[in-house]
Amino acid sequence: MIGSLTGKIQLLTPPHIMLELSGIGYEIELPLSTFCQLKNDQTITLWTHLTVREDAHLLYGFIDANDKTLFRILLKVNGVGPKLALGILSSMSSATLVQSIEMQDIVTLTRIPGVGKKTAERLVIELRDRLNVFSAGQTIAGQPEITLSITSPVSEAEAALVSLGYRPIEAQRAVATIKNEHSTTAELIRAALKGMLKT
Repeated sequence: MIGSLTGKIQLLTPPHIMLELSGIGYEIELPLSTFCQLKNDQTITLWTHLTVREDAHLLYGFIDANDKTLFRILLKVNGVGPKLALGILSSMSSATLVQSIEMQDIVTLTRIPGVGKKTAERLVIELRDRLNVFSAGQTIAGQPEITLSITSPVSEAEAALVSLGYRPIEAQRAVATIKNEHSTTAELIRAALKGMLKT
């Protein structure tokens, strides 16, 4: 099992990065909360989770070890796979997720793409006793701007939202609403997600 990797970021393509370590490039999929904290050519350590399937070995990365733990807890919920678990961690902070579970806030949970009422209820039922390790005051670290070299920040933000499960038209509308207020991909993603979770 690959538990962590330390290397230099070679490529940022939301929600993936290419992390170079000893001449080997590792493709790693990240929640957008992690992706938005990264810069090209930055040397970082990621806590990783490896999923082995018949057709692929998939590597998921997190800056915060707590996010990795929460990701693994989410995977134990019936009907929640890696894509949905990443979507959940991308759509809200760990602290907000824990609070939503503790408060049995089904409405907030169903705002996450891919989470319907039944899935939200299952999350509450199956997770409420498993999240004691997380404090209610947990927050994600500050998120600096990122620099990407391919396409435009608007199209990258839209692509990142679509990768979470939002329909392309929803992603386009969400980004169009705030694109004049923000200039970087990270800012656009954060603002668009915030706006979509309020609706």
